[in-house]
Amino acid sequence: MADKSITKTELVASIASATGQSQSAVSGVLDSLFATVSEAVAKGSKVSIPGWISFEQVATSARTGRNPQTGAEIKIPAGKRVKVTAGSKLKAAVK
Repeated sequence: MADKSITKTELVASIASATGQSQSAVSGVLDSLFATVSEAVAKGSKVSIPGWISFEQVATSARTGRNPQTGAEIKIPAGKRVKVTAGSKLKAAVK
């Protein structure tokens, strides 16, 4: 079961079926959701859907790493990444 993933098309079809909305309307809503979350996190805001999921931008410090092929040390610059945290309802659904 771990190798089964749901594509966006399957997700849109499932939501459209459950809500009675058209697939194009559901797809538009999902696209807008992803765009809004991306813009907010890029600006440094935290996006949270209580109980389900939260997204936030976190800074990473500069560090030294290794090239796995040659073993040579490389400098990895400081940067930003996205932290995604599962909420209590999502964690409970997995148990």
